[in-house]
Amino acid sequence: MKRLYEAGAYSDASVQESYWRTTATSAPYPPAQGETGCDFAIVGAGYTGLSAALHLARDHGADVTVLEAEEPGWGASGRNGGFACLGGAKASDAALARRFGAQDLALFHAAQTGAIDSVAEILDRYGIDADRHSEGETILAHRPRDMRALRAEAPHVQASYGVTPRLIPREELADRGMAGPAFHGGMTVPIGFALNPMKYAQGLARAAVTEGARIHARSPVTGIERQAGGGYVLNTPRGRLRARKLLLATNGYSSDDLPPWLSGRYLPLQSSVLVTRELTGAELRDQGWTTDQMAYDTRNLLHYFRLMPNRRFLFGMRGGVRSSPAALEWMKTEIRRDFERMFPAWAHVETPHFWAGLVCMARDLAPYVGPLGDWPDAFTALAYHGNGVAMATYSGALMADLAAGRAPGRAFPALMRAPLRRFPLGPLRRALLHPAYYWYALRDL
Repeated sequence: MKRLYEAGAYSDASVQESYWRTTATSAPYPPAQGETGCDFAIVGAGYTGLSAALHLARDHGADVTVLEAEEPGWGASGRNGGFACLGGAKASDAALARRFGAQDLALFHAAQTGAIDSVAEILDRYGIDADRHSEGETILAHRPRDMRALRAEAPHVQASYGVTPRLIPREELADRGMAGPAFHGGMTVPIGFALNPMKYAQGLARAAVTEGARIHARSPVTGIERQAGGGYVLNTPRGRLRARKLLLATNGYSSDDLPPWLSGRYLPLQSSVLVTRELTGAELRDQGWTTDQMAYDTRNLLHYFRLMPNRRFLFGMRGGVRSSPAALEWMKTEIRRDFERMFPAWAHVETPHFWAGLVCMARDLAPYVGPLGDWPDAFTALAYHGNGVAMATYSGALMADLAAGRAPGRAFPALMRAPLRRFPLGPLRRALLHPAYYWYALRDL
């Protein structure tokens, strides 16, 4: 397989110290063995693939098999910060409106809120206990001018999503339990919630199985063969699966040759997370951070963080262009440095959990759901730009409708249907990250 990062990014090396792994135990899903068949084969058991399996089996009565290289939730779906929130595109609303029009942008706003609702519906319907908390999310200004920008943005948020954002002046942050020397005010958007992403992924897998889907873990797809009479054969180390239709749900863990159409059309980005030990009440008061709001700052290379129900603190950040052991150690040092700078009263607090994962970017900075190139009866959904908890769930449901030959019964804007364009430099496109990160770092000063 032709992948962009070093082998460590696709092995347990980058996730061994994940906190989420200590909170949930995966059900036993057997590997694929022998010659088997189904109507719909799904590659990847993250939110996208599991949501597609659930909706195909439940809403369309389909015969579905999911093939997963590791375990459900092993990739980004079990490594992220657990923000079920607005997002999915990196392009600004203004840029999307210029390209697709105001009506399509409004449809994308509906898709974002619908995505959050879809996660809530699954949690409630299947009784998934995923430690849900937080009333929306708070954006914290890391410079005075960013607070002015948030004030200017508030009317747009209200018009776009039908909610009234709460602006928080810097002098009121401490009263709201959001104190920190790096914050110059904030804005809370009351849409979305936080959760344990691994518990959600594993609950989603159980829900799909309950509805009749089959999941095979430890079954990496090593080859996909198109059949002359239609359909596909998917090869795994111990099995061959024949299917009428194919759904690819590998997102940032995709490869450039499986299938070849993906080559150059996606760009994985690293995101890293650390989690503290449980904090005492005195430690929380000393820092002045006592809220359970999920939050992020206004940097381009943003930080995202939240106090979890058990009083552990999660802190994540973008950056990092390599996944070697030395590079991961460097990133661990960097994220710890930023954590101490932003929350200085916790400089003595241990952070026993650190891990990294791959999110996915598209050249046009918007998610994609649609045909897998010119392959008949083949579909894919990917590129959520670091906000995949809700949008991947939603996109999987959209992909299920497309694969079943039904018109989606939910908002499906043109900007999510626009064909994926290739990045410049092809297999060397990761080199674009070096100047991009340098430029973003300068803009964040």
